[in-house]
Amino acid sequence: MNNLLHPFSKGNFNLKNHIVMAPMTRSRAIDNLPNDLMATYYAQRSGAGLIVTEGTSPSVNGLGYCRIPGIFSEEQIEGWKKTTDAVHKNDSKIFVQLMHTGRVAHEANLPEGGKVVGVSDIKAAGEMYTDALGMQEHTQPVALSTEEVYQVMNEYVSGAKNAVEAGFDGVELHAANGYLLEQFLNPNVNNRTDEFGGSVENRAKFLIKTAQKIADEIGKEKVGIRFSPFSTFNDMPTYSEEEVIKTYSYLAAELNTIGITYLHLSYSPQIPESLMNALRANFEGTIILCNGLTAETAETALEEGFADLVAFGRYYIANPDFDQRLEKGTSLNDLDFNTFYTPGAEGFTDYPFLNSEK
Repeated sequence: MNNLLHPFSKGNFNLKNHIVMAPMTRSRAIDNLPNDLMATYYAQRSGAGLIVTEGTSPSVNGLGYCRIPGIFSEEQIEGWKKTTDAVHKNDSKIFVQLMHTGRVAHEANLPEGGKVVGVSDIKAAGEMYTDALGMQEHTQPVALSTEEVYQVMNEYVSGAKNAVEAGFDGVELHAANGYLLEQFLNPNVNNRTDEFGGSVENRAKFLIKTAQKIADEIGKEKVGIRFSPFSTFNDMPTYSEEEVIKTYSYLAAELNTIGITYLHLSYSPQIPESLMNALRANFEGTIILCNGLTAETAETALEEGFADLVAFGRYYIANPDFDQRLEKGTSLNDLDFNTFYTPGAEGFTDYPFLNSEK
């Protein structure tokens, strides 16, 4: 664990170790409000150098799942302050992940006045859970007008400003896993004929302009982004390898020009080495590697030089003191898959620590 547990420093990005807690939906935000239980959950896991929160919506329309938090109201800002204060007490950094679900949504999960919107009116295949109606097909989205695209952009900017007010060290734009930012990138979902559709450059415009506006507002050092190229999660149709490589190589270069602090890659075996090389060549900031890593493969990734930091997801669900378990080489708790998304403390804040007195 020579690299994992040592302090990290690159540019003006400094962490107490090389471990990132990856963003994971946990569905404990009753009425979409961050709460005391969530503050306890994140505080328990603040052994990580950096925590990236669960996906958090910048607007009413982005709350596609049940019980996910928002960051667009004063009450939500105040709720998040409990989490940021708790995490900072352990000398950890915390970024909020801004996630607008777009077409991956059901209207029953939205508060009054919300509507399901997308880059187009193409409905996402599949179903999702709702508290009110059980499992339901995704709702047919309403395609955003050009004017509405700019309104959503401003919602992201407002969310980022609110994040700083709530005490977050920065924001991560969720441009992965089939949510709104990635919906713009995919030519099989984005059928727009305005300035945000057509070419790779046009499809990337929403993301780039949003990142630039946020960087201008809160500082480029407080902005990160998450990508999952070649992922088909949430009905992301595949498109040509050549165009995927062109898209993400272009984005890395443009985001490097803006000067954002990190690029967070959700890795899959489908990503060719040529794209990995292009991302590293085009982006000079911090790169976080995530998805399926073990302590051993994470250490190797750091040694090989592509990744500056490594992120762990499910290990942190069941092991609040994951960093200490790595350091001591001790066993890990088993996951309770039945409580990943249920309300309440069970399977959330009740996993045992090595020190049972905690």
